[in-house]
Amino acid sequence: MSALMNVLLALAAVALILVRQFKPQQVGGSRRWWLLPALLLFFSVRNGGLVDQHHRSGSLVLLGAEVLIGVLMGVGWVLTSKTWTEADGTVWSRGTGATAGIWVLGILVRVGLAGLGALAGIHLGTGAILLALAASLLVRGGLLMWRTQPAPASYGAAAAAAGAGSARPSRRGSLD
Repeated sequence: MSALMNVLLALAAVALILVRQFKPQQVGGSRRWWLLPALLLFFSVRNGGLVDQHHRSGSLVLLGAEVLIGVLMGVGWVLTSKTWTEADGTVWSRGTGATAGIWVLGILVRVGLAGLGALAGIHLGTGAILLALAASLLVRGGLLMWRTQPAPASYGAAAAAAGAGSARPSRRGSLD
């Protein structure tokens, strides 16, 4: 796949993610939350070129930093998303203003990394962007699914037996 196609794929994925993050989405409505990150991962490694062969060590460090930023962005998206449970028991999530701030901060840090790489003569292909985006989505999806799971039934029984009052309903919470 050409660099142009990778860029178009990344832009389409970002547009889809933005739309989905900032409008209410049912959590757990699809068991395929991992599909988009898997596709992005596939396309990021498909053509190779993730590592600049002339600057192998430096490009590995930059690629690792890209993925780390992606992981941190995924964690930030989950922590800043509002989650709630409707009367029918469905769990929903929506990004907040702080989630948008995480997006902006992540983009600025990535631009800074690209600038440092360019100053050092290191060329990371568009696959690095796709890989970092895949990491963000995988972490966000996994943590969101974990965060919104109901607590095990045994927790409520153990808490009641210990006289702890009410059982913990879920792992949910938000920064709102």
